[in-house]
Amino acid sequence: MNERIIVFPGSFDPITTGHVDLVRRILPLFDKVYIAIGVNTQKSSLFDLETRKQWLKREFSQDPKVEVDHFEGLTVNFCKRVNARYLLRGLRNASDFDYEKTISQLNSIIGDNIETLFLISRPEFSHISSTIVREIIKGGGDVKNFVPPQIAQEILDKYEELY
Repeated sequence: MNERIIVFPGSFDPITTGHVDLVRRILPLFDKVYIAIGVNTQKSSLFDLETRKQWLKREFSQDPKVEVDHFEGLTVNFCKRVNARYLLRGLRNASDFDYEKTISQLNSIIGDNIETLFLISRPEFSHISSTIVREIIKGGGDVKNFVPPQIAQEILDKYEELY
């Protein structure tokens, strides 16, 4: 039997409640979900790779179908490595759709027909992005409504001395 494997790529810097919701919604449809942290050496992250991996592993520790990994380079190469035929992307708005549509078409061409599945964000998560959450953190704001509770506490503990 061929396993149904999907990859959810992203920076997860930090993981948000929107990310968690997308993974939980896609789980019933697949045998394995890889949450794959893309490492771009030309971009600086607020949180180091190991912290992000630990957060993801802890958040999904009760879900045996979820694997957490990281990759450099093209997402489609990671998909080939783990035998995934599908990519998961969340859509919050029309801008996301325009961008993700183009990327999915390119991934299909260079990734030997990798299919991208889009899930529309639920309304309560459609305003949340890692970029916005990073800005809130840098500004000393409270992120408890945007990230899982235990992660929110860790962020508060880490950054409280800065404010």
